Formats: sequence, C-alpha cells, structure tokens
Amino acid sequence: MHRRATATGSADEAPVPGDGSDAVRRRAMAAGLAGGVSGLGDGSGAVPRWARAAGSADEASVPGDGSDAVRRPAVAAADPADEASVPGDDTAAARPGAHPTTFRTASDPAPGARPAPAPASDPAPGARPAPAPASDPGTFAAHPAHAPRTPPVPRTMASPHRDGELRRTFPALPARPTAEAEGAGFAETWWGEAWLTALEEGALDAARLARGRGYAERGHVDAITVTPGLVLAYVQGSRPRPYRVQVRVRTLGDAQWARFLDAAADRPGHIAALLDKEMPQTLADCGVPLLPGPGDLEPHCSCPDRGHPCKHAAALCYQTARLLDADPFVLLLLRGRGERELLDALSRLSAARAARAAGDRRPDDLPGVRATEALAPRTLPPLPAPLPPPPHPEQPPAYPAAPGGPDPFALDQLATDAAARAHALLTTGRDPVGGLTLWQDAVRLAAARPGSGLTAATRALYASLAAATGRTPNELARAVAAWRQGGLAGLAVLEEPWDPPAGRFDRARPLLLAADLPAFRPHRNRLTHPGGHLQLRLGRDGLWYAYESEPGREDWWPRGTPDLDPVGALTALATPAGL
Repeated sequence: MHRRATATGSADEAPVPGDGSDAVRRRAMAAGLAGGVSGLGDGSGAVPRWARAAGSADEASVPGDGSDAVRRPAVAAADPADEASVPGDDTAAARPGAHPTTFRTASDPAPGARPAPAPASDPAPGARPAPAPASDPGTFAAHPAHAPRTPPVPRTMASPHRDGELRRTFPALPARPTAEAEGAGFAETWWGEAWLTALEEGALDAARLARGRGYAERGHVDAITVTPGLVLAYVQGSRPRPYRVQVRVRTLGDAQWARFLDAAADRPGHIAALLDKEMPQTLADCGVPLLPGPGDLEPHCSCPDRGHPCKHAAALCYQTARLLDADPFVLLLLRGRGERELLDALSRLSAARAARAAGDRRPDDLPGVRATEALAPRTLPPLPAPLPPPPHPEQPPAYPAAPGGPDPFALDQLATDAAARAHALLTTGRDPVGGLTLWQDAVRLAAARPGSGLTAATRALYASLAAATGRTPNELARAVAAWRQGGLAGLAVLEEPWDPPAGRFDRARPLLLAADLPAFRPHRNRLTHPGGHLQLRLGRDGLWYAYESEPGREDWWPRGTPDLDPVGALTALATPAGL
C-alpha cells in the first residue's frame, strides 16, 4: 500500500489502514452517486469534466466565499430562471436521499485526526486521490489548508477612469420608491418607452421580465458603461458575486449617420431639442433606425440561465431606459457616435448650409437716389412756421406717496421748476437759471418752496441741499432769506462786500441825518446803526438792503424790501421808535 502511494507521486498520501479512511471513501462515493458529486473530501480541488461543463454556465466555485462546498451539476431546478443550487449554500435545498455530511476545512481537523500531507501540484496520471483522514467517518476536509481565499468583491466593478468620447460610465441608479414603482411606468419619455417596448416584445418569458424589473427597481444594477453597440454592467443576483451582463445593439453606418445629420440640420429646433436633452419624434422618424425594434437587443449574461433575456439582462435594459430618459445622447452613443462628435458635425454642416444659402441669394437693391440728382442745385421749400408757445407752463401730474420712496412734494416742485424753465427757454430763447452755480441753484430751489417757517419737510429739504453743496442748513436758511429779498442780486449783497464809488453811498448819510436818524457808521458798502442792531447794504444794482441782528452779535439777517432810498428801506423795516 505504501509503495503504491509512493509510485503514484506525491499528490496524496496513501490511506492508512485502520484510520477510518475506507469508510469515508465509501460514504463519499455513496453521496457522489446520490447527488452527482465527484471528488468529495479529496483535498485536491480537482474538478471533473462534468463540473467544468457546468462551470461554463455558472461561476467557478471559489474556496472561502460561502459556496466552497463541492457543487453538483446544474440540472433542472424548481425555477429554470434561477441560478443552479449549490450544496452548502444558503439557497440550496436538501436533496432527498443524501447522507447528512459535516463539512470541515483542513485547517480545523477532527479531534484525533492525523493531518494529511499537502497534495502535489501535478499528480501523476491515473493516481487515485486519497481522502483526508478523519477520526469521525462522517467528517472530512472540503479543501486543502493552503487553498487561496476568495478576493473581496469590490463596491463597484466599473472603471470610470477609462471614459472618453466613445465610452461613458454612469453611477449606479438608486432604487425607485415603492409608490412610484407601482403607480407609473418605468420610463418617462417616449424614446425610453420605445426602448422598453423593444425589450418586452422580443422577450420569450414575461416572468423573467417581471423579476428583472424588480431587480432594477431595488437597485441591483451596478454602474453602467455605454460604448458603441454595447451596454455593460454587473447585476447582483442571489449569489455573493454579481453577474456580468451585456446588451448589444447594431451600430449605424456612415451613410445612415449622414442621413441623420442632414435631417437634424434641416430644422434648428432639432439641434436645440438635443441640447435640451430631448429627442424630437420627427428626428427619430427620419428613416434611420435610431430606436431598436423587437429582437434588436442581444443580451448576454454570465449566469447559468439561458432565457432570452434572463432576469439580470432584463434589469440592465430597464435601467438603461432610465439613462435614455435623462440623456438621449446615450442612445446615439449606442448607435456609434459620441455627443461632442455629433455636435461638431452639426455645427459644421449648419455653417456650410448657411454659407451656401448666403452665396446663392442675390443682394437686395439698396434704396436711394443717383448722385447727379442729389447734387443738382434746387430750391428748398421754406420751413413751416413754429407753433405758438403755450401761455403758461402746465401743472405736473400728482405723484403718489410710497413708503421709502421720494417725497412727492419735492418731485412736484422739481417738475414745476423744469416746466417753468422750459417755458422760459421756449419763449425767450434763454434759460433764466442756466448760469447759476450749484450753490446758487440750491438756494433758488429752497427759496421756491412755498410756506413759511422751518417745518419738518423744510428742514429735511434744507439738510439734503446743504449736504449736497457743502454748507450748513443755517447758512442755507440765511441765503434763502436773501434770495427772497432780492433774488440773485440779494444773495450777492449777503455774501460779497464791495467798495462802491463816490456818489450814492456818500449821499446816504446826510439823508439819514435829515430824517432824524443817528449817524450810521460806514464800512465798505455797509452803514451800521450805532446801536448795532440795524444795517444798510448797497447792492451793485443801486438798491439799499436792510439787515437786522441782535445787538453786539454781528448775526445779520436780511429784512424788508430793497429800496433806492436808504430811509425808505429802513422805514419799511421798523417803527421810528425802533430806529
């Protein structure tokens, strides 16, 4: 026995008499005959021919992923659309007649069991694999201790870093709310519905479509990659490792793309709709098969189900319809052209058509007259007589008051002043206030405000005008009194002392003495009462302007009406007792 094991190579250790391995081999053979399992408990990981044939339709079993119990053949199951059940997986049902067996890895041998040597990587042809020894006849190792662990499944199987003009990867779409999934169709646009119509009319089993739609609604589809003629994604089924699913669509030829571009460039609204992520139905009906028909979708899936389509491919098609709803350029990419390439081609085609249309159109005849007619001497008719000016400026409209808005009274005053100036300019040919400085015009506007006394509105007006001119409200009020006394000349008397020539000023003092008034003190163009409360000022216009002040304060304010006679200016100001 030992010599034979040595001759067959180091693939397995020969069984030791009396260690219970014969019983193990008989029970394993019995279980293999009942369930179609080969190589149970041999520790070598060898896969027979029928297991390899079944593995072509399903994923290969990987030790350590929860399905590392030896698979049985994928024979008729309860539902042919589901994956083949696997012994030891949580989805496999117990087979009738199978002997209950306890699976234990080689790294955790049964108590008292002698560890078996590791099998050689290349056993000799014809060598019989030896079962792993165990003290318990119903216990044996499922895999050798050095079997590699299953690599963890990544969060996503997509590669968005490889995207380009002809490759786009879309993140996994979230699950749809239950109320939305039950109350409305899956697609929201007519072209998305056309995609699903092609899927549903070409399907052979409505039950698989329903399960695939459920997968899509629950978000079992990973990130989707779209390239010309291909939609690729991984779909999570009932097993830990997702299935690789492809849906192929025939791409368009160059002649079909030329026809599509011509139809899109015929109407500017087509290009605008595409930029707005809309697909005009007239553009889809241009004679080019943009949307697939029944049988045009070719699904391929790595699951063992051979339905057309399986539920994983159906789930991918349903999620693709949601991508088409959001961006019709996904459909055009499936047919072979990227978004930037199409927009550039449409721009060039539109520019070429516009250039051809401009070249074919004759320029319009420009209106006008010949130069000889324009330069010929001729007598022009007289201008019509101007319209008579209105007798007076009209009143402006009433301005309603608004919270936080301008003062309607101030607006009315400005409009009235503008109308008066326009009327004067129309009738006399000159603006009466056109030569005023900013300060003089501010004084004029303040003096034109009707009313007497510093009311709240007047104080607000004075404050704004004084701030705009760099003066104080008190200075503006004194200037307003001078303007109301004598206009621009009265303001000059207030602000501009001057030296009058001999004559009128020198004759004023004898006139005041003849009227039994005290001798006024002269200073430049001013005569001041000895009591210090009255003053006469001679203006450049020859008029005398009276001023009053508190005695000893030199705070002079214009009073009364200017007069050619200094005595008359004072008489109109106060009583003789006050003089």
